[in-house]
Amino acid sequence: MYARDDVAITHDWQQLPPGTHVEAAVDGFRMLADATRLRMMWLLCGAEYDVTTLAAAVGIARPAVSQHLAKLKLAGLVSVRREGRRAVYRVRGGHVRRLLTEAVETADHHLTGRPDHD
Repeated sequence: MYARDDVAITHDWQQLPPGTHVEAAVDGFRMLADATRLRMMWLLCGAEYDVTTLAAAVGIARPAVSQHLAKLKLAGLVSVRREGRRAVYRVRGGHVRRLLTEAVETADHHLTGRPDHD
């Protein structure tokens, strides 16, 4: 069993989570359902980026990156800190990193046909 599978032991899967939690989770998934945002988030898992550097890394215009980051911040998926006049962004916490990792690994299993390790 994988360490992350311990979640199944600690949660009561027969009990629905509170509605506010479900809505916040849906908002987060909605934000990640965009390929550009997913790519940005993946990069932000590994390092901090300012808008200009992130725009160059994902190959889109700075205003578009700024708009995406504003939405991701509003959804609680990224945090921002000031470094002089620059705003520097990063993924907000390990939960988000694990969620992205699981999503990409799930896609890999689907695309390659490798079995899951339940």
